[in-house]
Amino acid sequence: MTALDLSSPMAVVGTGTMGQGIAQVALVAGHSVRLYDAVPGRAHEAVAAIGGRLDRLVEKDRLTPAERDAARARLLAAGSLEELAGCSLVVEAVLERLEAKQQLFRDLEDTVGDDCLLATNTSSLSVTAIGGALRNAGRLVGLHFFNPAPLMPLVEVVSGFATDVTSATRAYETARAWGKTPVACADTPGFIVNRIARPFYAEAFAVYEAQAADPATIDAVLRESGGFRMGAFELTDLIGQDVNESVTRSVWESFFQDVRFTPSLAQRRLVESGRLGRKSGHGWYDYADGAERSEPHTAEKERPPAYVVAEGDLGPAGELLALIREAGIGVRDDEEDHGTRLVLPSGGQLVLADGQTSVEFRDVVYFDLALDYRRATRIALSASQDTSAQTLAEATGLFQALGKDVSLIGDVPGMIVARTVARIVDLAHDAVAKGVATEEDIDTAMRLGVNYPLGPFEWSRRLGRSWAYDLLDDLHMRDPSGRYAPSLALYRHAYASERREGTS
Repeated sequence: MTALDLSSPMAVVGTGTMGQGIAQVALVAGHSVRLYDAVPGRAHEAVAAIGGRLDRLVEKDRLTPAERDAARARLLAAGSLEELAGCSLVVEAVLERLEAKQQLFRDLEDTVGDDCLLATNTSSLSVTAIGGALRNAGRLVGLHFFNPAPLMPLVEVVSGFATDVTSATRAYETARAWGKTPVACADTPGFIVNRIARPFYAEAFAVYEAQAADPATIDAVLRESGGFRMGAFELTDLIGQDVNESVTRSVWESFFQDVRFTPSLAQRRLVESGRLGRKSGHGWYDYADGAERSEPHTAEKERPPAYVVAEGDLGPAGELLALIREAGIGVRDDEEDHGTRLVLPSGGQLVLADGQTSVEFRDVVYFDLALDYRRATRIALSASQDTSAQTLAEATGLFQALGKDVSLIGDVPGMIVARTVARIVDLAHDAVAKGVATEEDIDTAMRLGVNYPLGPFEWSRRLGRSWAYDLLDDLHMRDPSGRYAPSLALYRHAYASERREGTS
């Protein structure tokens, strides 16, 4: 099955930001596009707005004047649904209300030809439920673009329970012909990106609710240690707290209030107070003119230790040993090899976040996971009230000697980056096991849809097959609510790895 022929017109119903963006994508790809909106005059306004964006593409040398003029000639405002009768594809981008979408597609089914492909751009509703109102649900598919559609490369091609394989394949190939990167996905709450991305927000909010760190510190650690482009608090302020919370609540409710997707009470209070982020002038941060900028906690300068004793290879943090040596700090190897940690001159221990807490041990400081310890500019440390001041000072001075800012946070298991990455990896394995998407498509979706530095499976391979399971298993022991219980898929993945290693 090939992409739609450029000689056949397509249509977009709904002319808001997303509808206009989808229309522009198809238009620039060479299609004739018809725009329809139930509100009189909106379609003509959208045609004018898209024309203005085409002008800007010419100014940026992304279109020639001739290409712009040809595209404008192919763009028409439709006064009624009947004017879409000859289209080979109709993409819906109206309000996220199930009844409204179902009624629209029933009307379209009475209007367009039997071979017309119908697509919904829904981000939170079930494609299956939308198609349930149709006589022929097989020709309805989800085409979930990301905002802004002309710039974001990812398109989730979602197959509802009744979607024909030919319809999904045709939609997939059409998206690719339009210059997008499509990924195939089964109809599951949140699809790929909005399902697997929930822990990125949820764990940041959980650390905040535990009073372990403030938003600016958590965001800085996610960016400067985790390698994420934005922190969870600044990103949700950009998205809109109401929008982000609505998606989280929708996924949670669609999964029958699965505790793994529980919304944040702190975010709910933010929405209730009208602090919706940048668009309202205040969210987690204050955007008013002259407002004081929130800065992350950064520890005062401490003297580095003269040496450390390495017990084991430090696992995912192994590159730290080379950095320590390069900084002129001695590294002594413990031949007895008691574990994977550093012992400081004070006798205290420095351990990579593992899902346990400092208060459980004598004089332990935990340090957080980093995407790349050499390039990371900030490291989070956590300690309990029983950790000696000398041990904490030596741990702080050690990372400062490596050129890192140090943020001290509360004694929360899994810290910030480690628990976030572990949960993302777990949800990704669970999604593959349940037939949502392939490993490759999930990695692609998370890198392109939300700009993650690595896809979940890329991260899993880098960290070790059992790393996420072990961390979540320890977290689950300390919070037995089920939120951190590793999925059966992750258990199988880790157990199979250990079994192979044990018999090799």
